[in-house]
Parts: sequence; structure tokens; C-alpha cells
Amino acid sequence: MTGAAAVATATADLVLPFTIEDGLVRGRLVRLGPALDSILDPRHDYPLPVATLLAEICALAAALAAMLKYDGVFTLQVQGDGPVPLVVADVTSEGRLRAMARFDAVRVAAVAAEAPARALLGQGHLAFTVDQGAGTERYQGIVALEGETLADAVGTYFRQSEQLDTAVVTAVRPPADGLGWAAQAVMIQRLPPGSGRAPILLAEEADESWRRAEILLGSLTVAEMRDPTLMPEHLLYRLYHAESLVLFDPRHLVAACRCSRERVVETLASLPADEVPSLADAEGNITVTCEFCRTDHVVALTELAPAVSP
Repeated sequence: MTGAAAVATATADLVLPFTIEDGLVRGRLVRLGPALDSILDPRHDYPLPVATLLAEICALAAALAAMLKYDGVFTLQVQGDGPVPLVVADVTSEGRLRAMARFDAVRVAAVAAEAPARALLGQGHLAFTVDQGAGTERYQGIVALEGETLADAVGTYFRQSEQLDTAVVTAVRPPADGLGWAAQAVMIQRLPPGSGRAPILLAEEADESWRRAEILLGSLTVAEMRDPTLMPEHLLYRLYHAESLVLFDPRHLVAACRCSRERVVETLASLPADEVPSLADAEGNITVTCEFCRTDHVVALTELAPAVSP
């Protein structure tokens, strides 16, 4: 496959699961393209460094969510004291992805274009949340931002909190040469011996297998990850063809916000009745703009009656 068809396939929004080392190591490759063009819509007016950071968060969230079994929403959130105090991405179990960032334009402008994520986020923490709905206990894990990259923080969390050796690499390609946004993440985890497909090995053999997988992942270049014509399966074959690579069916992702006018009405109706009128304009309408998709939801005070009276 060559030309436009190859580019379209290589930049599709998907998660490609795989294993190596006879199942001792599991991995996920995430490739995002058109979904990012939607999430990073110009209406957000994100400066390039902020948009690049948000694209990376999306790829990481998709990779992490794909490592879990859940029925609901997985959220990756980073809060800090830097020019970008908040970035959030969430993925539903059906593969619906959305994300948003809050930023201080003046402070962002003072940061070098190629500065690492920590320069934008500052000191703070990274949180993972799995919400499976009413009647279930919400899971949350939190780790301090350590290292220069978000991948460093993710690896630290799994090593410290989950006792799972984890390695992650990411790359983002801003729009150029007629192509839109693209981001990629490759994440591998060492499974305990005997769990799932993982073989039971001597400790030295298991350690060596993991080190080999980690070193090979580290050999992946940014140019390879940004290549719009390099198919995901071909990239993995280049890395791990000699390591008992097994590919599984890809899972497709789509950019989709979960906001709705009905939810906005419910939220407004739950506010103290004497406070709601102050939110309305001269025509008696309240406009709520979704931070994720920038959709304006307009609700008239009369729709909230009799709980609220202007």
C-alpha cells in the first residue's frame, strides 16, 4: 500500500495490542490522527506548545486505558503550578476520546517552543481515575510529577504503586506539509511470571528479557514515530520481530465529547435557586460553554421554572 491510502491507514486513530518475549511483556501502540484534529480545533486557540502537550496526553491516556479492563471512563489528569495548570484526557470503554487544557497565554509565551512538559506544567501531580458508574467504587491513583517528561511520571507511578516495570515513549507531529496532527505512544509492561501468557522463567532470564524489551523500545526514533507512512504493525515489527512478537486486533478510537444540553439543564437546576438568575444575560438566557468541545449550550431561565424565577 502506497500514497494517500498508506498515509490514511498509518494515521488512523487506533490502539494496537501486542505481546513479546513469549508473553512476558505486553504492550500497546497508540496512533492518533484525525481525532486530534477534532480535539485541537482552532476554536480552542491553544498555543502550539499547549496543543502539543495535549496531543501527548491523549496518546498516553489511550495507551493507559487500553491496558485496563473497565466499563466506564478512564481519565488521565495532570495538575501543576506552571503556565498550563491543568490538562485532562478521558477515554470511554467504547473508545470515545476527549481532552482539554487550561493555560496562561502570557506565561506560555515565555516558555521555549521545545521546552519539556515539566516547563509547562511545573510542580504538581498526575492522576489516573477509573469511573465505572453508580454503584461501583471509583479507582484513583496519584503520583507526583517527576522527571522531565510525562512518560517518566507514568513509569514512576507503575513502578512505585503497582510494582509493574513499565516503559513508555511518545512523539507528537504538529500539522505540516498538508497533514494534520498526529501523536503516537508505545507502552510496554513486564507481567509477573505465570500471569496470563507470561512464561515461568528463572529470575535472571526474566530480568534479561525485560531489559532487552526496554532497550529495543529506547531505540525507537522520533522520526520513525512521526513518519506518516509507517504502518503501526510495521513499526512494531522493526522493533520486536526477533522477540516473539504477537499482534492482536486493533481497537479504534474516535474523538467524541460527552457533554449534552440535558446535563447542563440538570446541573443548573441543582444550583441554589436564588443564585441561578445572576448567571443569565439580559434576555434571560444562560450560556454554558463546554471546555472540551467548545459547544455553547443555551438554557432559558423559563426552562428551569418553577425552581428558579427571574
